[in-house]
Amino acid sequence: MKAMIIRQTGTPDVFELAELPVPEPRAGQVRIRVMASAVNPIDCKIRSGAVPLVPAYPAVLQGDMAGVVDALGPGVTDFAVGDAVFGFIGGLKSHQGALAEYALADVRLLALKPGALDFAAAAALPVVGMTAWEGLIERACIEPGQTVLVQGGAGGVGHVAVQLAHAAGCRVVATVSGKDKGKLARQLGADEIVYYRDETVADYVARLTGGRGFDVVFDSVGGASLDASLQAAAVGGKVVAIAARSTHDLSPMHGKGLDLAVVFSLSPFVHGSGFERIGQRLRKLASLVEAGKLRVVLDPHVFTLQAVGAAHALIESGGAHGKVVVRVAG
Repeated sequence: MKAMIIRQTGTPDVFELAELPVPEPRAGQVRIRVMASAVNPIDCKIRSGAVPLVPAYPAVLQGDMAGVVDALGPGVTDFAVGDAVFGFIGGLKSHQGALAEYALADVRLLALKPGALDFAAAAALPVVGMTAWEGLIERACIEPGQTVLVQGGAGGVGHVAVQLAHAAGCRVVATVSGKDKGKLARQLGADEIVYYRDETVADYVARLTGGRGFDVVFDSVGGASLDASLQAAAVGGKVVAIAARSTHDLSPMHGKGLDLAVVFSLSPFVHGSGFERIGQRLRKLASLVEAGKLRVVLDPHVFTLQAVGAAHALIESGGAHGKVVVRVAG
């Protein structure tokens, strides 16, 4: 089978085309004919060596994928040959990824693909969807009527967080950088837009909450945005952070008695436990998609398997407008 591999970490041009044996599924696994695989920032960091989670060389990266079940391992009863599935299957640690014509997947990491999404959109959903779901639904436990601020509301995780908060009956406020992103966030369910370059935290807290602050703040940006999130939260509020590898003054958190939840949806691969939660979250997300309450925004660029390096370069340039997908088949 054809696969794009890396033999060392580095810039996007380290990818090379290779012929690898078609893998045979073991107990608890299925083999998938991969149709599409999405690129996430974590994939770029693994490829570059910034995050030391590269699988064994020759390494097949990227875990987000959608495809068709091609073969079953011993004991597998949850899926059948021919099922269209999506999930996050690896591309880190001991799990090889999806940049190949065929890939193996632990059945706990998969769900049936929603019929409302094509393979490209389904491949783009797992990481961003699971991250937003864990942060808002499981950790912040959002409730109808709460006011939720989503920092980076038109980004990969942020645009899903806006939709989840809207579907939960919350009043949703999204911070964005410009008018086009503000328009997108409104289309996805944001009730109010904050152009963070034009307005201070104190100003938008006063304008949108009467100075009280937000019940829940979901920060998909990190850095200074996490500091702003602590400032924007109401007394006794909750802050969810998905990019917290940084140093912060927690005085505002202490002073207001805030709850801080840090989410890393791929931690099961790092720590070797909790894989079943991935499939559970994917099934919940699929239900929202089928109900018409969740969609994925894709970047218009089309990348083939052999052009995965260009897809990584686009992510790293900051020029992507929506999720970047590599179409492996077709």
